Amino acid sequence: MLLERPLAVETREVFTLPRRPRLRRRVPIIAALVALALHLGGNPHYGFFRDELYFIVCGLHPAAGYVDQPSLVPLLAAGSQVFGHSLFALRALPAIFSALATYVTCVFAYDLGGEVFAIALAALLAIVSPVLMAFGARFSPDTVETAAWPLMALLVWRIAKGANPRLWIAVGLVAAIAAWSKYSVAFFAVALIAGLLLTPERRILRSWWFAAGAALALALCVPNVFWQWQHQWPILQLLHNDYDKFLLKWPPFPLQQIMIMSPLLSIAWLAGLGWLLVDRRLRFLGLAYLLLIAMMWGLDAKNYYPAPVYPYLIAAGAVVIERWTGRVHAWRAAIIAIVVLCAIPSTPFVLPILPMRSFIAYQEFLGKAFHINFHVEKAGNNLPIQYYGDMTGWPEMEQQVAAVYGALPAADKSRAAIYAHNFGEASAIDYYGAGTGLPAAISGNNTYWIWGPHGYSGAVVVDLNGKELLPYFRSVKRVATYYYPLAMPYENNLPIWILRDPIRPLPAVWPKLKDYSYAFGGL
Repeated sequence: MLLERPLAVETREVFTLPRRPRLRRRVPIIAALVALALHLGGNPHYGFFRDELYFIVCGLHPAAGYVDQPSLVPLLAAGSQVFGHSLFALRALPAIFSALATYVTCVFAYDLGGEVFAIALAALLAIVSPVLMAFGARFSPDTVETAAWPLMALLVWRIAKGANPRLWIAVGLVAAIAAWSKYSVAFFAVALIAGLLLTPERRILRSWWFAAGAALALALCVPNVFWQWQHQWPILQLLHNDYDKFLLKWPPFPLQQIMIMSPLLSIAWLAGLGWLLVDRRLRFLGLAYLLLIAMMWGLDAKNYYPAPVYPYLIAAGAVVIERWTGRVHAWRAAIIAIVVLCAIPSTPFVLPILPMRSFIAYQEFLGKAFHINFHVEKAGNNLPIQYYGDMTGWPEMEQQVAAVYGALPAADKSRAAIYAHNFGEASAIDYYGAGTGLPAAISGNNTYWIWGPHGYSGAVVVDLNGKELLPYFRSVKRVATYYYPLAMPYENNLPIWILRDPIRPLPAVWPKLKDYSYAFGGL
């Protein structure tokens, strides 16, 4: 355990010695268990998010990589379903990683000299900060990074304070795990090393153990890099195709960071950032954050991409607040109360704890009261936000496609393909249709395109929303329309066609159907 061997502190340190060592050591474990219980109870509601279905299906096709992600999250997602369909089992994964991230945040506060209040405040902020709670509520590559990034920073901080440089091996291992989850850890690693180079702590880089840790990380990532190279770097093609489609241009990127972490709660991590920049021993961590934000701002990254960095800023901020309130302990109770009160309004938006209809009513109330439109797409506040809307309607979609397929003549069923416009639709068909006799779906979107047309000639195609396929068939007949009242506009009123008499065989037109993109029709 990370707390079993506390970091030795030099005599010149200003950090105070723990007055309640047993409780101080137990708080991180208690906090992690609280985070775990919160998410185990709150996560498994509404339904699978479109990406979660996609992760499961990808994981059932094991590979060293996929068009839009490395392999770790898909393999874990698929593994969670080995005993049958279970939203609880899948969402237990982000609950576990959220608990781990909370634990690491607490340990960081402990290492920085925080007493019980600082460690507890750090835990509370790590649990309730909106974007971090969202990462712990559904399974995604960000879920893993939220625990991995602060753990990397903690290990480097311990090395800088005199811990055995062999810890660089652990840093390399954690970095590789994060890289197998999401490529953005490369930006954090560069920022962290640059922060060290810009400060006297650069001395810890002059070690064979650093070289060994870096070599280990790179070596472990070789299979995925080779896969991307084999497939002409699809991740770069996807980023190029989607560039600017989801970019929030206002407010500026740094202000967006305050918004996703909650403006009032951001006081804590901003205080922590200030301390990190002022203290010469910690400055490399503060500079790493600034460099990370500068890189991602310059590359027009999505605003939540750097979010896994905030746990260590929260830890530092909690220690600062503890020192500010050292003489007036009554302030500490007020601070805890303020954090809890700030978290209450936003929690239903990131943790699916309300019944769906109750959430929509709550969303409408806030929208009218504060003149907020919670949708980036063309939808009113009478529909759930996209985060929740994309958790609804997938079983019903598969059932309607299955009904169309089931109505085909027996001679057509044996040669009929099921084509879907995007990976969400295709994944829903594959996940809910598995074991029912429904053939696996095909699609031109992302990794589905790499899997190809599965040997189908295109003689008969049940086409869900795939307008791009229509020009290649002489016979096009619309036979049904998928509708679900809570689905997003781009996943509603979808046409289902029966296509026959292809102009060219499906394998011949497959290259033209390639669509590396996350942009669905309505966005």
